[in-house]
Amino acid sequence: MKYVFISMLLLAGILFTGCTGTQAPPVTTPVPATTAVTTTAAVNETPRPVFTLGSRYLEDPGGYTLLTKNDTVIKEFRVDSPSWGIYFRVQPLNDIDPQSCWFVVNVTNVDTNFTESYGYGRDHPADREQWIPMYKEGPYKLTIVGNNVKIWLTAAKRMP
Repeated sequence: MKYVFISMLLLAGILFTGCTGTQAPPVTTPVPATTAVTTTAAVNETPRPVFTLGSRYLEDPGGYTLLTKNDTVIKEFRVDSPSWGIYFRVQPLNDIDPQSCWFVVNVTNVDTNFTESYGYGRDHPADREQWIPMYKEGPYKLTIVGNNVKIWLTAAKRMP
């Protein structure tokens, strides 16, 4: 009986200490005083396609100069290969206000009347040089509009 009483007293003490006692803080690994932290910003870039152009469907070595937003160039040609592409290079003509320099080329398949838009500035990438792979043959119409830019545009077969 004496041992039962001592055991109960010991158990009550352990429970009382465990419920109300203070616990030691968790053990932490010491950190060196001089830690160099290097951060790099993650850039989400989409890969830019680059390909070699073959036989030309459209090319004007002099390029097109678009000085006002009402300037429009329309070109039509027939594509005879499902593997073709468009390449363009842009030269902004206003160094003081680069926001005013932009252009859009609407590429329309005349058979399906499906149009895709590409360009520079405004809602399009600020890349001055772009390669655009295309995948359907047929008759096409390019409608080019812009402001304060000179562009050189080529539509041609893609080389493997």
